[in-house]
Amino acid sequence: MKKVFRKIAMLVPGLVVAFTGMAQDKMPAYPLITHNPYFSIWSNTDKLTESATRHWTGKEQSLLGIVKVDGVNYRFMGQTSLQYKTLLASADETSYSPAYVTENPGDGWEKPNFADGSWKKSAAPFGDQRAAKGTAWRQGDIWMRRKFNLAQLPTSKLFLKLFYDDNIEVYINGTQVLRKRGWNDGYDYFPIADASILKTGENVLAIHIRNTAGGTFLDAGLSEELKDLSSASIQEAEQTNVKVTATQTIYSFKAGPADLNVTFTSPLVMTDLNLLASPVSYITYQAKANDAKKHNVVIFQGVSTDVAVNEPNQPVTANAYLKTGLRILKAGTVEQPILKKKGDNLRIDWGHAYVAASAAAGAKQYITEGKDAIGSFISDKFNTTTAATGKQLMLNVVLPLGVVGAQPISKYTMIGYDDLYSVQYFGTNLKPWWKNAPGATMDNALSKAAANYATTLAKCNATDKTIWNDAYKAGGELYAKLCNMSYRQSISAHILVKSPQGEILWLSKENFSNGSINTVDVTYPSAPLYLLYNPDLMAGMLNGIFYYSESGKWKKPFAAHDLGTYPLANGQTYGEDMPVEECGNMVILAAAIVKANGNIAYAKKHWSTLTIWTNYLAEAGFDPGNQLCTDDFAGHLAHNANLSVKAIVAIGAYAQMARQMGQVQTADKYSAMAADYAQKWMAKDDAGDHYALVFDNLKTWSQKYNMVWDKVLKLNLFPQKVYDTEMAYYLKNQKEFGLPLDSRKTYTKSDWIMWTASMSDKKNDFDDLLAPVYRFATETPSRVPLSDWHETTTGKMVGFQARSVIGGYWMKVLKDRLTGTTSIK
Repeated sequence: MKKVFRKIAMLVPGLVVAFTGMAQDKMPAYPLITHNPYFSIWSNTDKLTESATRHWTGKEQSLLGIVKVDGVNYRFMGQTSLQYKTLLASADETSYSPAYVTENPGDGWEKPNFADGSWKKSAAPFGDQRAAKGTAWRQGDIWMRRKFNLAQLPTSKLFLKLFYDDNIEVYINGTQVLRKRGWNDGYDYFPIADASILKTGENVLAIHIRNTAGGTFLDAGLSEELKDLSSASIQEAEQTNVKVTATQTIYSFKAGPADLNVTFTSPLVMTDLNLLASPVSYITYQAKANDAKKHNVVIFQGVSTDVAVNEPNQPVTANAYLKTGLRILKAGTVEQPILKKKGDNLRIDWGHAYVAASAAAGAKQYITEGKDAIGSFISDKFNTTTAATGKQLMLNVVLPLGVVGAQPISKYTMIGYDDLYSVQYFGTNLKPWWKNAPGATMDNALSKAAANYATTLAKCNATDKTIWNDAYKAGGELYAKLCNMSYRQSISAHILVKSPQGEILWLSKENFSNGSINTVDVTYPSAPLYLLYNPDLMAGMLNGIFYYSESGKWKKPFAAHDLGTYPLANGQTYGEDMPVEECGNMVILAAAIVKANGNIAYAKKHWSTLTIWTNYLAEAGFDPGNQLCTDDFAGHLAHNANLSVKAIVAIGAYAQMARQMGQVQTADKYSAMAADYAQKWMAKDDAGDHYALVFDNLKTWSQKYNMVWDKVLKLNLFPQKVYDTEMAYYLKNQKEFGLPLDSRKTYTKSDWIMWTASMSDKKNDFDDLLAPVYRFATETPSRVPLSDWHETTTGKMVGFQARSVIGGYWMKVLKDRLTGTTSIK
């Protein structure tokens, strides 16, 4: 088998790239396993060993890696997750009924001897619909007191386990141990500095929440940290490099006398929908000696069952089996609540996670509790458990590389997820795309992924090369690096399914902004990446919105904002429409699909709807009323000049499509309208050395990023003078980490900056706007998958993370492609 794996290494040259000593890449978070919004695991530190790996939401989904070289153990991946012993159960573990009131109980309410006999008692948790198994509490304040007894005091670190919404103060035996503004979105553990406030016998946990807006929730418990003694004898492998390409993240380590490469490959090849939709990622381990000797090398890979839960307290079942030459571990929740939850800060808790490796490669597998996984490996006393039920289990693979010398030896594991059903679409549960093949099963998917390992990695390497070359040609090295950062993040914020009507649906999740599914004004900034590498995916982002209108389910004369809240696409759930925004987005993107494909078919299919939306823009788009736009976090804005630009460009794009359809009169009418509106816009918004944010206040300014489509589609509505004037003003108003969005605040949207930069035909202008964005991406203190909304003075994220919109970084490549530009001037 060693010869086979050496041959694979030679077939896949990307596997050895990290041994070449290239400079380490820098990202706020590094993609490891990236498929869709529910199957997405990242490392949020520069070294793979500095922290536990996490789902993009920040919840731990632990991947552990150890390499044993001649009996000496070196950790190369992850940190052991903290394990907790419950001292006082929260309601997600055990039902309890504390005393509570919703009217101010007066001074001393937190003291142990406070008389609470008149307080109500009811089941926890307390709150909105999330507290369905507890007690309804919808607004205002709540005070809660809970008495509990301890037979013995904790001997290690003490933690509060809390789920709260929103502002909270917590006391134990009258001493304040926590005070927080805001809220969290699930159970978190907060350390208590002084455990001596507890006593044997009766104790009192007292909590007050002041809800100021939005949702309500309260549940609390106490836990003690379980000490991990298993890692004491493990050394840390020295990380010497990390390289990020479009589809792969490659780490290099020195583990004593052996060098180790660990490559995470998610085969997100957009030109191949079946490969793009594959539910399987690879982790490849490649070792060689660094001292001209031979060494025995063994890999340990642990995968926590937290990959398959929303909260770590959920019980899971796990089992191991042999199938088609693969040793397979499978785990999922006992409950299996398929498509029962919707919202933003959620992880999948239905379907099953899989870990697989070749039996012929000598793989061994077993299941442990999380705290026992490492100890069993380093002691060589492998657990033989092949089936288990519990919480926070670990799926373990031991993979011997054998005797390793100067020639690299490679083996791999596979991690996959079968979500059974991915989304609900107007009442119909849709399978993931890969399951549309007859007889598709996860076992078959794993077998196919193993059989195609070498060819798949070759395709990934080719994709990596194409992505880098295209971006480098358009904007240089820093731009290419920024595009590499955006690739997997943008793609993995989508799910690929087939509609009941047989159409592609490429549905986004609005990560950490509100959880909407298929938001049109998230589709819009994401578009350049998909228009470039597969316009069918771009159509898949629009198809559901067109269906919503054309089926009569959406009855308004403008485009919907979204299709629901992920993963339920049953109709718009956002509280307010964005008529000009979404109509403009849909018309412009339909025209972009037509241009990218070189034919009018897509527009022709939806011509009646596009006409309705364009006529809405003709009436309401030039001087928009007090509407929200995609930058709704900045609030409502009437007379929005940038939104007006969007409407004007969309009308021009409609005229362009009409001309391609042979509708000359229609084309003449709307092209004349767009040209007239553009002239009126310039007169109305001209502030001398720039163009204003709003028509009625020329002292304001804003990025006119929507104008880039005038160039991309070659509409020629705005003269070069407008671009030159704006660009000169932008360059005078940049901050350390980018160009502010507009004159109201110093924060920005990095995707819009890259659109704004792409409006210039001058290399210096583009580079000057790019450089602070690249600095943000590599220096931000916010260690999460790249945020698109950040503060230009500090580089800190303001909100949003892991969103698809950074596909908009590709606007310069798209502009060059569609306009025939060979490179930046």
